[in-house]
Amino acid sequence: MKTRHLFASLIVAAVAMTNALPATAQQTPEEWIALGRRVHGGFGTFIRVGIRIGQGAKKRLDAGPRDLAVTYHDSDKAPCACVSDGIMIATTASPGQRSLAISPQKAPDGAMAMAVIRHKRTGKALRYPVAKAWLLRLAQWNRTLDERG
Repeated sequence: MKTRHLFASLIVAAVAMTNALPATAQQTPEEWIALGRRVHGGFGTFIRVGIRIGQGAKKRLDAGPRDLAVTYHDSDKAPCACVSDGIMIATTASPGQRSLAISPQKAPDGAMAMAVIRHKRTGKALRYPVAKAWLLRLAQWNRTLDERG
């Protein structure tokens, strides 16, 4: 239940993200959208969720650029690893730096994805499950909302 509440909070924050980014964000909503399009080929709710996860991890782990390592667990339920691209955009972790990896291990039961984000220097890590129950809602929002919606 606690995970469901956390994820619901992340979704609400992700939807609101493009209207009011936190003061610590260096990108405008338009820049987040442009980054999502350039990196992923489009910008939608799954990218937004990833950006929010990445921003939250950076804040909670007091991390700067290149401080974080991400292990992303996908599932057969996810349309693709869109959330990981959002996390990459927000954290600057990347496969090219060997700081973002897609794990061959699947996300745990009940999750369409899970990100484990670790501060490389301190070793402190956070787990962010993305509930399967939200898959249909996120897909529906992608069909009905504009990129800033």
